[in-house]
Amino acid sequence: MATTSSSITHNKEEKQIEHDQNVLQKHVAFFDRNHDGIVYPWETFQGFRAIGCGIVLSSVAAIFINLGLSQKTRPGKFPSIKLPIEIKNINKAKHGSDSGVYDSEGRFVPSKFEEIFNKHAKKYPNALTSDELIGLLKANREPKDYKGWLASYTEWKILYVLCKDKKGLLHKETIRAVYDGSLFERMEKEHSEKKNK
Repeated sequence: MATTSSSITHNKEEKQIEHDQNVLQKHVAFFDRNHDGIVYPWETFQGFRAIGCGIVLSSVAAIFINLGLSQKTRPGKFPSIKLPIEIKNINKAKHGSDSGVYDSEGRFVPSKFEEIFNKHAKKYPNALTSDELIGLLKANREPKDYKGWLASYTEWKILYVLCKDKKGLLHKETIRAVYDGSLFERMEKEHSEKKNK
């Protein structure tokens, strides 16, 4: 009886931790392939491969992402050659020149999300063209924040290349799904289904 009670409490605690996890953490957690709270470069690589990216893009992404984020998520710790990203501290790796859709704590800001489309979606109200995406990136640039410019450009360009439709549009629901982390799971499922056919 005590075991059952204990396991119920334990399960509630797990759900509570998951529920309290901020949206930015959920965005990154897809790449934590062994669910230990840390993302290593090989896990980033595996995550990119799981959503259908090629070996070259997956390799470059793993190096670029882990090299850029590892030390920022490990405050006060000696740098590690394994380049681990600690998910619990991912908000510390938030870069400048971004859309502001994640706040400083990694929470989703609905008004900033809507602002993307109110300001930049000129041709279609719920999608961005390639040119509108470039306009968004330019509008968000902070002076002399070259690392932030590069990070934003890389993130959005990869998203655009992977998720645009046949008309070259990046849809609002796709962008929303990347912010809440559900896009990666959907892409993995779709890629897995294609491989099995």
